Amino acid sequence: MTEVLEEFSKLLDPKSGKPMLDRTVLIANTSNMPVAAREASIYTGITIAEYFRDMGYHVAILADSTSRWAEALREISGRLEEMPAEEGFPAYLPSRLAEFYERAGYMQCLGGAEGSVTIIGAVSPQGGDFSEPVTQNTKRFIRTFWALDRSLAYARHFPAINWITSYSEYFPMLEPWYQENFGADFTKYRSKISALLQEESKLLEIVKLIGSDVLPDDQKLIVESAKVVRLGFLQQNAYNDKDTYVPIEKQLKMMKVMIHLYEKSQEVIAKNIPVSQIKNTGLFDEVIRVKYEVPNDDLSLLDQLIVKIDDTLNKLIEENQT
Repeated sequence: MTEVLEEFSKLLDPKSGKPMLDRTVLIANTSNMPVAAREASIYTGITIAEYFRDMGYHVAILADSTSRWAEALREISGRLEEMPAEEGFPAYLPSRLAEFYERAGYMQCLGGAEGSVTIIGAVSPQGGDFSEPVTQNTKRFIRTFWALDRSLAYARHFPAINWITSYSEYFPMLEPWYQENFGADFTKYRSKISALLQEESKLLEIVKLIGSDVLPDDQKLIVESAKVVRLGFLQQNAYNDKDTYVPIEKQLKMMKVMIHLYEKSQEVIAKNIPVSQIKNTGLFDEVIRVKYEVPNDDLSLLDQLIVKIDDTLNKLIEENQT
């Protein structure tokens, strides 16, 4: 807790430029607190969130972690000699979780202002076991799941969210908004990038067994293109001014550039040109560096990069045909 107070006070909100602590409320929930206080902490947090929501603010509450809260619930239930359910948790664990998450939502205040509460619940099951009761019951009531991956964290890939096991059920609801504000391209590029990452996951299983050299060039291209997406789009550096906060307009242009590079490279490989020659052009590395080199308020450089991709790969095709 001391480290949080010391480090958090130095962080600035990338959107407003003001200290993050100015708009943050911290509620301690440590293992050496009385068990009743640990159970009450999560309700204290959501009540304070609703207080600011009723004032017309949009509030995000991060409960870290609901697993520790559930353990406190289990301990109190044991002391009351209640009938235990799965893994010793009380039988009313699902209803308590549901009562907590249903307090999130968007509302219009009596004064006419609009406010909302967004709940982010961190579940930390022992040994990363997603089949235990707290994780399973939480997934029953939420519609977005971010699975933190230990291997990504060890590889310094942050945010360490596994893109294969994570999901959001809100996208179909939001799709009309994306199409109205950014056109149909946003949905199209999102689907293509998701498919690319899914295909890479399958290929990496083969690579682990027999190595990458035996893959045909079209599959090597999938691996290389997915690497561009992982490092250039999914990985984020919170200490970089351009990458710590990326507007959605830039995200759309970045996806467009990455998909264009992949599709144009497919045309090159279709002419029996090895993927190694495409790598030697340096285009993959250049697209990865886009997030650092292109300012958030000047996206014209991304359009220029698309032209450069076309020119470079067309030249590569001509050189191999002569």
